[in-house]
Amino acid sequence: MKKTILIVLSMFLILSFCSCNSSQQEDQTTPQAAEEPTQTPKQAEPEPTATPEPTEQTTPQPTPAEAPGLKPVSVKLELIESYPNLSFAKPLYFTTTGADNCYVVQQTGQILIFEDDPDVQDSQVFLDLGDIVNTRGNEEGLLGLAFHPDYESNGYFYVNYTSATGTVVARYTRSEDDPSAADPGSAHIMLTFDQPYANHNAGHMDFGPDGYLYIATGDGGSGGDPEKYAQNLSSLLGNILRIDINNPGENGLYGIPEDNPFAGNTEGYAEEIYAYGLRNPWRFSFDEEGQLWAADVGQNKIEEIDIIVKGGNYGWNVMEGTLIFEDNPDIDKAVLIPPVFEYNHDEGYSITGGYVYSGEAIPDLQSRYIYGDYGTGRIWALWFDAEGIVQNQLLIDTDYNISSFGINADGELRVMDLSGGVYSFKVME
Repeated sequence: MKKTILIVLSMFLILSFCSCNSSQQEDQTTPQAAEEPTQTPKQAEPEPTATPEPTEQTTPQPTPAEAPGLKPVSVKLELIESYPNLSFAKPLYFTTTGADNCYVVQQTGQILIFEDDPDVQDSQVFLDLGDIVNTRGNEEGLLGLAFHPDYESNGYFYVNYTSATGTVVARYTRSEDDPSAADPGSAHIMLTFDQPYANHNAGHMDFGPDGYLYIATGDGGSGGDPEKYAQNLSSLLGNILRIDINNPGENGLYGIPEDNPFAGNTEGYAEEIYAYGLRNPWRFSFDEEGQLWAADVGQNKIEEIDIIVKGGNYGWNVMEGTLIFEDNPDIDKAVLIPPVFEYNHDEGYSITGGYVYSGEAIPDLQSRYIYGDYGTGRIWALWFDAEGIVQNQLLIDTDYNISSFGINADGELRVMDLSGGVYSFKVME
């Protein structure tokens, strides 16, 4: 394995997720023993502000939760098929609504539902959007799914997909006649915005601990953010958005949380923005402490992991990770929030964000952020020790196109291979 990259503040060092589909993939061996982690010196803290400064808002520097006593992962892991009797077409996401039902989002437009049992024999289509989802581009299709926190009572869930012109976020409702199916006629369009190019659509969605819906958006595509959307606060592109779907605002569709960083501004900034300066955030997740982790796919040198804070500016396209990409005299680089970890394209070239593991089946993984790389198939564990030093350890070197991670009702991880597999971690005997 190539040496893991150290983040050093004084000398900081992707083509996007699906853009890597056409790239030559390196030969891999599955599985490999977990390697000793590398350490990253603790970063100095930049000034805690955003650029431009949000209305009556300062930007705190993200502070990773301490994990005293954590040691390197000592067990050897392998991936096994989670549901060997089922087949999937371009799986992009896995989630659950309880102990029994789990769902797989297929890029082609279908959401499958089935029992969370390795011996399950059949799945059924929960919702089929294949007729309205635009899948012409490698990065287009059905990209996100989030169930309302009160789904069991109200039956609401939300999807994020690409249409012929751009991104659509819509609410659907569970069928009254069949709880294992959605009502295809219940579509309620919540939010739409244009996509100038076919790539960098991001699309992941999730409800935060605060009950608000968070939505990841890419920078609009092409390469290098030619329109500078990620630093344009009037645009919904290149951001993490946060909206209140329980209290419709003046548009009758959703409200703006009062503490959103640009809520009520008079400068024309998009009030939906929670954080900005992102290229193509491919999967984010909340840990048990409520911290928001996001993996941002790089341009051609750096892949990065960010801890997202309200009002934060994560630097794209001025910075790619901690390297200057395109200097902009109007942006003060000192106030940009650097990644908590990054690696260069010797290690991988299309990061896939994961989860801080909270399951019980593999105690060695607890409190570690598990993530991977679509381009190389590698899967790592990352954590912070009591001194704030980053530890990053290779767990498995696979030959899979890792499109996403998911967790079941027990907090156990699932790994999606875009080629068609859904896998689970297993400790090797």
